Amino acid sequence: MPLAMVREYSDRIEADVARLGLEAEGIPAVLFDAGVSSLRLGPIASARLMVDESDLAEAKAILDRADA
Repeated sequence: MPLAMVREYSDRIEADVARLGLEAEGIPAVLFDAGVSSLRLGPIASARLMVDESDLAEAKAILDRADA
């Protein structure tokens, strides 16, 4: 079960909200590099939202709906 990146976030809180939204929809998600993103270095140190590769398309759709 390889992980795939859904999105990158420069803000840790925004990344956590997205992670929790996916988990509320039944998609397990994890943040990589979230601690470094707290330093607010922009694209140099972004938090990566990761899901199982098999959940990638659904996770993207959920996040797109949340953005609309």
